[in-house]
Amino acid sequence: MGSRRTVRHNRKVSSLKETLQSDLNVATKARQALEMSTLRMAIAAVKNAEVAGKEAVELSDDQVIKVLQAESKKRVESAEIYEQAGRAEAAAKERAEVEILAKYLPAAMDDNALAAVVAEEVANAAANGNSGMKAMGLVVKAVRERVGSAADGSKIADLVKAALA
Repeated sequence: MGSRRTVRHNRKVSSLKETLQSDLNVATKARQALEMSTLRMAIAAVKNAEVAGKEAVELSDDQVIKVLQAESKKRVESAEIYEQAGRAEAAAKERAEVEILAKYLPAAMDDNALAAVVAEEVANAAANGNSGMKAMGLVVKAVRERVGSAADGSKIADLVKAALA
């Protein structure tokens, strides 16, 4: 007897937005309240981003990832504020929402790898005659192009500032 494998053919690759909607449907059927509210919030944020500006646009997966990263960052900041205010339950809820959103975000680049990229770009800028804090904009831009959405912008800026100082 051979092993039985299921192979799906002609399956359309779904976008991140469709994945969010599909997972919301699953969470709704499973009556997972926290996941439902988090996914609804994420979908609403994506839709708000689509209609922001002068005309409505369909966001690419990269743009959806940026929206989700912003939402995740808001949750982290809220959790910290709740912790400082002594509201552990609210902080725990915010952290749980961050965990749910993390499923849809690319893996974060570790600090050592990011520091290596920053060091290379600082060296490139120095080789081109740019040094000191004047080069910060150029270096941050180059690092962001290389790492994409795998690293937080403020973390990049902090590392670049430290490397150029």
